[in-house]
Amino acid sequence: MLKKIIFMGTPLFAVPVLKSLYQNGYPISVVYTQPPKESRRGMGLNATPVQKMCETLNIEFRTPNSLKNNKDEYDYLKKLEADIAIVVAYGKILPKEILSLTKKGFINIHGSLLPKFRGPAPIQRSIMNLDKQTGISIMKIVEKLDTGPICNSYSLNILENENLESLSERLSILASEKILDDIDAIFENKAAFKPQDELKATYANKILKSEAKVNWLDKPKNIIGKINGLYPNAFFIYKGERYKILRAEESNKTGEIGHILSDQFEVGCDEGAIKVLEIQREGKRPQKISEFLLGTKIKKGSNLNNA
Repeated sequence: MLKKIIFMGTPLFAVPVLKSLYQNGYPISVVYTQPPKESRRGMGLNATPVQKMCETLNIEFRTPNSLKNNKDEYDYLKKLEADIAIVVAYGKILPKEILSLTKKGFINIHGSLLPKFRGPAPIQRSIMNLDKQTGISIMKIVEKLDTGPICNSYSLNILENENLESLSERLSILASEKILDDIDAIFENKAAFKPQDELKATYANKILKSEAKVNWLDKPKNIIGKINGLYPNAFFIYKGERYKILRAEESNKTGEIGHILSDQFEVGCDEGAIKVLEIQREGKRPQKISEFLLGTKIKKGSNLNNA
């Protein structure tokens, strides 16, 4: 008998998994994704990357604002009698009554090696933590966030100076390859789900906008970790204007903290300096630092503590 699969996901991270399921012949009955959001400039609504992929592949999708106390969606899913649900960064809480509506459960692909970095920002926190390794975990969803039993984890080395965009892409590709075997094992009752070790659990808190501001009193490696982990949003403010640092590396320069130490835009930090490689002035396009330096008033000796 043909299996019925529900897919739930929202960002670009979820798209390779959806494509992999579709291209490998796994029958997706319906996709759930978050509703379109208004664009920042008021130019209409922006559909999620998952919705756009559904439109390309001609897969039915639904975009409820919430599944909590949502009788219409409960009745729809109950009538569907699906075999399994695959969830990848859906971004909405799944109530207990919804979790009971598939035969094999709701299976989540989480972007860390659980129980490390439960929560909404595992990839960002892993880079900011200067980890050398991360991965994905295939787990069964229970009521409490990211605490369900795990059937498999797959590790991935974090590359030197790797940023959020690159690592997210590599993890999503890894997930798109590995989930196929895990689905097969679940359908064949060969998957072994093991409880997480609660003593080793850590939590990846949601990223706050305030965290993206660079603190020059920090050590260079920690500043680089923030720039890479929050890419492309790490910033400093100089004379009331915001500048995003898109790429940087550690420098062997030393000097006054928060000051430009050279003509190559090396900035003093605690116990060293960083060299900015790519930057974006507020409202402008990203620039390599050599191009940026031709037209900026931020020169050697400027004090970036002057916000």
